[in-house]
Amino acid sequence: MWHIWLLVLLSLSVVASGRQVGRCSLARRLYRYGVPYNELPDWMCLVEGESSFDTKAINPSNADGSVDWGLFQINDRYWCKPADGRPSSDLCRLPCRLLLSDDIRYSIACAKYIRKQQGFSAWVAWNNRCQGVKPNVNHCFRRLHRNSG
Repeated sequence: MWHIWLLVLLSLSVVASGRQVGRCSLARRLYRYGVPYNELPDWMCLVEGESSFDTKAINPSNADGSVDWGLFQINDRYWCKPADGRPSSDLCRLPCRLLLSDDIRYSIACAKYIRKQQGFSAWVAWNNRCQGVKPNVNHCFRRLHRNSG
């Protein structure tokens, strides 16, 4: 009987790990994909507030009928193409389902485009939560080993 519970727990942890992005992993990926180091605390605060680092987050409850997708909760009225054919400006030129991928390059590229067009104020969570103290990411970039030699 214990082996069934172990199997259930293992399968749940695989599902959960496929959805959550680690804080330092996200900070390093953002930096790798061209986000300036000094903006990383804003991005980390924004993602925490919008999706709690969940790549599969979906918010279908916007008053205008639009849906927010993925880590950055990118809205399908303006930025991505919904699969159901609802009208969209699709300014990021990608299907919304790509914003739910664990390969977050698409989400990062679209979020950077939104930031360039409208600034961080395009995100409700950034406006509500990120005006004061923001997460520190310095520890994410320290070398974990010393040079030997």
